[in-house]
Amino acid sequence: MTGGVEDEVIVARLRAAGCVFAEEEAALLVEAAGSAEELDALVARRVGGEPLEPLLGFAEFGGLRIHVDAGVFVPRRRTELLAATAAGLARSGEVVLDLCCGAGAIGAVVAARVPGVVVYAADVDPAAVRAARVNLPPERVFAGDLFAALPDSLRGAISVVAVNAPYVPTEAIALMPPEARLYEPAVALDGGADGLDLHRRIAAEAGEWLAPGGSVVIETSREQSARSVALFEAVGFSARVVEDDDLDATIVLATRTS
Repeated sequence: MTGGVEDEVIVARLRAAGCVFAEEEAALLVEAAGSAEELDALVARRVGGEPLEPLLGFAEFGGLRIHVDAGVFVPRRRTELLAATAAGLARSGEVVLDLCCGAGAIGAVVAARVPGVVVYAADVDPAAVRAARVNLPPERVFAGDLFAALPDSLRGAISVVAVNAPYVPTEAIALMPPEARLYEPAVALDGGADGLDLHRRIAAEAGEWLAPGGSVVIETSREQSARSVALFEAVGFSARVVEDDDLDATIVLATRTS
């Protein structure tokens, strides 16, 4: 921050609006603004309830700055468990798919941590695809519904599918923080009546796209995890739950057994 009364005023405005990390946010907004007028506009929008990350143009995730635009799902810190697990499974020369990729944060972390890995990504939301093409090689980011978005050459060739599909039950969306339910697309949040509509489809379709011994790593909630495991086991995967209490994160790791 630049210091002085102006900075104190910005921090006070953010605090009054309920921003818990007001000083940190103020410093980031000062960094992002190109002029005093732009800074005032950014602070006003933040005070009005808009998410911080699209105002900055990036989200901090897995040690990277991930480009995000307004109206695109902002990667959560809990999803760093999913990204780290996918990176731990991947090897140089192998194909990793960031499915339901949003801005492509998971794929970007895998690419940064595993030299030589080949990352593809797909999302049904055109705005997410545009953002992901900034964070990943654009020619490997596809628009479409789950695996149907992919070129047929990837069938049976993917070593790791890393997916943060929406898993919020439809009725629970109204209980989410305003930053999510008002500013992020419903298609990135709504998982259907029990939150597992996309998990069912991914479990049913993933096998034909995975290489032998390939894995799906999928984010879920602690309450839903046993049902997510059962969905994958029912179609022949070996599946288990992985949790990280510090990140408040839960994922299912499902490996193709044949």
